[in-house]
Amino acid sequence: MKSPRTVKSSQSLPDPTAQSESFRANREARRKVLVEDYVELISDLLEESQEARQVDIAARLGVSQPTVAKMLARLVADGFVVQKPYRGVFLTEAGQKVAEEARARHRIVEAFLRALGVSEESVLVDAEGIEHYVGDETLAAFKRAIDGGLHDFINRLVTR
Repeated sequence: MKSPRTVKSSQSLPDPTAQSESFRANREARRKVLVEDYVELISDLLEESQEARQVDIAARLGVSQPTVAKMLARLVADGFVVQKPYRGVFLTEAGQKVAEEARARHRIVEAFLRALGVSEESVLVDAEGIEHYVGDETLAAFKRAIDGGLHDFINRLVTR
């Protein structure tokens, strides 16, 4: 039996330019994940209770308050949030735009996973990761599939 190192794949490596672009896009998405998670959560908290406090952000993200304080300082420096003493955290116009874009992607990914018949528990967990990495073309395809009746199509396949 050949060792795994000597077994050749039937597929060749992608074009170096295309492969490097996919790795670049993935690195860029990873850099944006925290920003998107924070501003989306801050937006949700503001909508629900008109305030986003550091303690609430920490509890919902499952991180320490010092971690939140460090990230909030970064978000202030990047122009996404403002902090008001004794009043909490508020989104700037730029922060609100990022939150709305992240929320829209999140909703499309959730709807797509539900249409596939994924359990609600998995939808909630998986959508939180996928939303940051799905590209615009793929997201548009998800939306077309949902709008085109993917849920009904999957249900017909399952009930056959």
